[in-house]
Amino acid sequence: MSRTDVSGLSQLGQKVDLPADPDAAILEKVPSSHAGTDFVVRFTAPEFTSLCPMTGQPDFAHIVIDYIPDGWLVESKSLKLSLHSFRNHGAFHEDCTIDIAKRLVGLLEPKWLRIGAYWYPRGGIPIDVFWQTGEAPKGVWLPDQGVQPYRGRG
Repeated sequence: MSRTDVSGLSQLGQKVDLPADPDAAILEKVPSSHAGTDFVVRFTAPEFTSLCPMTGQPDFAHIVIDYIPDGWLVESKSLKLSLHSFRNHGAFHEDCTIDIAKRLVGLLEPKWLRIGAYWYPRGGIPIDVFWQTGEAPKGVWLPDQGVQPYRGRG
């Protein structure tokens, strides 16, 4: 079993303050020990928070990110800090979701990535956002994201 090269990481194992905003967040990557093997990595952020850019009120989402690495894995602490950096950031649901996805694609250059952002409604209108880089490679086990559509209180 090979050991992951963590020599280039600046946050893992260190005390790190929460970034003030997403632009200040540092996403880091590590080489995959299984380059050449197609597998799905899933990150779930069930308590994602950002701010409405108009009202300053908090918006909440359950975000699921699936990707197939092509040589790189996102380091999970850096992803967690990056996602938490949205807590005081004002942006629409669509902007938050696509910004997260595009930043990961730029960092990792994965074979494939998809993001599902299931936003909790304010004012009775859920705004869910879904995006992917293209078709997933054939033969890869890709489970459903498992988040039920919003059904109200019934």
